[in-house]
Amino acid sequence: MQAITLINGFLASIGRSTLAMLAAIGRLAIFTAASVSHIFRPPFYPVELAQQLLRIGYFSLPVVGLTTLFTGGALALQIYAGGARFNAESVVPSIVAIGMVRELGPVLAGLMVAGRVGASIAAEIGTMRVTEQIDALTTLSTNPIKYLVVPRVLAATLAMPVLVLIGNIIGVMGGYLVGVYRLDFNSAAYISNTVDFLEIGDVTSGLIKAAVFGFIVAVMGCYHGFNSGRGAQGVGQATTNAVVSASILILASNYLLTELLFTA
Repeated sequence: MQAITLINGFLASIGRSTLAMLAAIGRLAIFTAASVSHIFRPPFYPVELAQQLLRIGYFSLPVVGLTTLFTGGALALQIYAGGARFNAESVVPSIVAIGMVRELGPVLAGLMVAGRVGASIAAEIGTMRVTEQIDALTTLSTNPIKYLVVPRVLAATLAMPVLVLIGNIIGVMGGYLVGVYRLDFNSAAYISNTVDFLEIGDVTSGLIKAAVFGFIVAVMGCYHGFNSGRGAQGVGQATTNAVVSASILILASNYLLTELLFTA
C-alpha cells in the first residue's frame, strides 16, 4: 500500500506540473494573440511608439555594437587558429562574415536586448501592476494592452533588424581589424573575400531572425510584467523570468528558423 501511495503521489506531481505548464502556455498564447490583434486596431499611440523605438533601438546600440565588435575579432582569431591546421587560413574573411550575418549577429543582439530591454519592460510594467497603475488605465477607459504592450512589441520588432544590421557591420569590421592588423591579411583581399562570399539571402535571413527575436523579447517582458506578483520580490521575479524565458525562446527559435531558412 505504501508503494502504491508513493507511485500515486509521484504521478500526481507529474500531472500537476504538466497541467500548470499547459495553463502557462495557454495564458501566454492568449496574451500574444491579444497583443498582435491590437496592433492593427485603433486607437494608435505614435508618441509612445516613437519613445519605445528610441529606448529599445537607439539606446541599445552601444551594448550591441561592443558585443559584436569583440565577437567578430575573437571569431577571426579562432577560425585562423583552426584553419592553420589544414593550411586554410584564407577562409577567415568568408567564415567570419557568414557566421556573424547568419547566426552570431542576430543571436547575440537578441540576447543582449533581452537582458537590457526585456528586463526593463518587465520591471516597468510589473511596477505599474504592483502600484495599480494598470488598473487606473482600465478605469480611465484606456486598454492597457493597446497603450503599454503594442508600442513595445511593435518597436522591438521594428528596431531589432536595424540593430542587427548595424551589429553585423561592426562584427565584420571587428574581424577585419583583427585579420588585417593582427593576422597580416591583405586589406583589399579581406574585403573582397567578404563581399564576394556573402549573398542577399544570408543578410535577409539574419534580419528575419532579428524581427522574430525582437518580438519575443517584447512579448515576454510585457507578459511577465503584467503577471508580476505583489511587492518588490514579485517584480524581481518577473524581471528574472522575462530575461530567462526570452533567452531560451531566442535560442530555440533560432534553431527552428535556421532549419526553415537554410534546409531544402
